[in-house]
Amino acid sequence: MEWIGAGSLLAWVWLLLGQGFFWRTDVRLPARRDPERWPSVAVVVPARDEAAVLPDSLPSLLGQKYPGRAEVFLVDDGSTDGTGARARELAAARGGLPLTVSSPGEPGPGWTGKLWALRHGMALAREHMEPEYLLLTDADIAHEPDSLRELVAAARSAELDLVSQMARLRVVTRWERLIVPAFVYFFGQLYPFRWVNRPGARTAAAAGGCVLLRREAAERAGIPETIRHAVIDDVTLARAVKRSGSGSGVTGGAPAAGVRRRFDPGRRRAAGGRIWLGLADRVASVRPYPRPADLWRMVSRSAYAQLRHRPLLLLGTVLGLTLVYLVPPVALLAGAAGGDAATAALGGAAWAVMCGTYLPMLRHYGQPWWTAPLLPFTALLYLLMTVDSAVQHHRGRGAAWKGRTYPKP
Repeated sequence: MEWIGAGSLLAWVWLLLGQGFFWRTDVRLPARRDPERWPSVAVVVPARDEAAVLPDSLPSLLGQKYPGRAEVFLVDDGSTDGTGARARELAAARGGLPLTVSSPGEPGPGWTGKLWALRHGMALAREHMEPEYLLLTDADIAHEPDSLRELVAAARSAELDLVSQMARLRVVTRWERLIVPAFVYFFGQLYPFRWVNRPGARTAAAAGGCVLLRREAAERAGIPETIRHAVIDDVTLARAVKRSGSGSGVTGGAPAAGVRRRFDPGRRRAAGGRIWLGLADRVASVRPYPRPADLWRMVSRSAYAQLRHRPLLLLGTVLGLTLVYLVPPVALLAGAAGGDAATAALGGAAWAVMCGTYLPMLRHYGQPWWTAPLLPFTALLYLLMTVDSAVQHHRGRGAAWKGRTYPKP
């Protein structure tokens, strides 16, 4: 047990110092300034049975104070709750940016519903306005009035092909407060934001609720056709953009102070598309998860897909979560009960480092510091959700969401 405790502590020392400082929450929109010319933007919103949340989210998009041309395209993906009609009612009552509501019908073979809806919305936007940028945002995401302006300014100033913000998720119920901050913490551990934002680095990720994508970069990467089967569409989209070659860069604005030019806008780059991911202060999800089952379903529907449907990766994940998150409290308690001071000390030290790395995320979500020691219990729940995801997949019910089930591609 002493050796296992030592292994857990070493793992935490590595995570603390060698995993891109994933635990820090200071990765926010890069330095930016207003461009000389504001590019046109199409806001594409895929929506399936979202009539309940649209009153809290859609008006925030229609009310964007954007200096350039912008239009909203809401794609009703086979809803049965009157999502399309509700969107039209809200637009008529609130006004703001022009809104187009359409429905593409059932997804084609090999397509997930969300990507099928995005395909339709992007095509519709090209017909209407030939946008220079696409804001891909979920129907449950609410934006502050200057959100679009800030995203575009960041993309132009830092010469980025993709800018994505991890929306602030709802933390109201007891279970949301326990599970949601850990969800973002684990995501950052898996995809350290600093690594994602480093040009040339292999790590790529995005947060699907808020993605500003340059249209030329989307076309270059074949978005969405090349990722039409993806269940975890945001990470797959970011990978496709980052791996694709670069276009001719952006024009219309000088880089902000402190943002170094990395290429000549008049030349092509071969290093791939430039992407950025960080935490959001002014973009938030309004979707409630009132019951534990709702949160369980949110995680388990895509956990096994994240492991590429491979049993060996599942086994490695279970062992890794056990060593990193479950061993520290067990070693501390077992060592204290058995009089093994070394084991207790190793377990206690690993648990202390774990709690220390979790505190910034708890502060970001306004949660009390004393909930940090509960992270091993939350990690155990995530472990069980991951195993359940694999079980449901092998039963033919994997990646089920809103009446649709997507098999392994």
